[in-house]
Amino acid sequence: MVGDLKFPSLAAIRAFEAAARSKSFARAAEELDTSAASVSYHVRRLEQQIGVTLFVRHPNQVELTEAGRIVAQEAINAFAALRASFVRAVDADETRLSLTTLPTLGTSWLTPKLGRFRAQHPDIHIGLDVSAVPEDLTAGRFDAAIRNGHGRWPGLHTAQLLPVIFMPLCAPELKAAARDVAHPHRLQAPLLGRPDWWALWYRALGVHEPIPASRFGTQLATEYLDIAAAIAGQGIAIGSPILFQHELAQRRLVPAHDCIASDGRSFWFAYPSARQHSRKVTKFRDWLADEAATDRHAASEYIRNALVMQP
Repeated sequence: MVGDLKFPSLAAIRAFEAAARSKSFARAAEELDTSAASVSYHVRRLEQQIGVTLFVRHPNQVELTEAGRIVAQEAINAFAALRASFVRAVDADETRLSLTTLPTLGTSWLTPKLGRFRAQHPDIHIGLDVSAVPEDLTAGRFDAAIRNGHGRWPGLHTAQLLPVIFMPLCAPELKAAARDVAHPHRLQAPLLGRPDWWALWYRALGVHEPIPASRFGTQLATEYLDIAAAIAGQGIAIGSPILFQHELAQRRLVPAHDCIASDGRSFWFAYPSARQHSRKVTKFRDWLADEAATDRHAASEYIRNALVMQP
C-alpha cells in the first residue's frame, strides 16, 4: 500500500533527479562527482523500492517512462526550490550582478550596451561570463543568464528578449560574388557559419538537397567569429540581422539575399524563482527589456519577414 511505502533515500532521489534532467547516467555522474555505475545503482534501487520502472535504458542515453516523467517533474522542481533556498540564504549582496550568457550575444550585442546600464545604476557592478554551455542558475555562481530556447526551464523565471533569426550576410565587396547564394551548387563564394542554420535557410527558399561540403569555408566556433570573417571578405556568413544591426548600419555588412529564416527560438533573460524580488535582478531585467524592445523595433522588418522553419 502507498501508505506503507518506505520513503526512498535522498541519494537515490538525487541520482534520479540528475539523470532525469540530463537524460544520461554519465552526465548525472559528472554533476554529482560520482560514477555512472553508482547513479545506475541508486536509480535501480529506487525503482525496486517503489515497484515502478522510471527509465528505459538505451546504449548511449536513458529515456523517462510515463511514470518517470511524472516523478521527474516533481523531483526537478523540488531540488530547484531547495537549491534556490540556499542561494537566497547567502545572497545578501545587491551590489554585484553575476551574469552568464552565450558568446555571440554577450560579445556582440550585450557588452557594447553595458555602459548605459552602469550610467543608470552605478551602484550595481556587472560580472559577465560567456559560455555556450548553460550554467545551473540554482547553484549560486550566477544570478541570471541570457539563454536561447523556448523559455521553459524548471525553477526559472524568464523574460523574452529577441527572436532568433538569421540570413546570409557578407561584406559589400563580396555582394556580386554572392549573387548565386540561393543556388549552393553554383555558388563560388565560401559559406561561413552553422550548417544547420544554412540548411534551414535553404529549406525556407524551397531548396532541400544537401549543401556540398566543398561550399563551406573555415569552420569557426561562434557566430561572431563567422561575422568577423565575413567582414574581412572571407565568405558569406549566416547570422542575425538583429545582433549585427550596427555592422549593417555601418555598411560593413550587407544582406546577401532577402530571405530571412528562424528556428522558432528566442533569447530569454532567465533567473531563479528565488531571485524574483532581488533589486539588482529586476533592475537589470527591466533595463534589458527596454534595450531589446529598441532593437526589435529597429529590426521589425527583418522580424516580420522571417520564415519560421522547424529544425
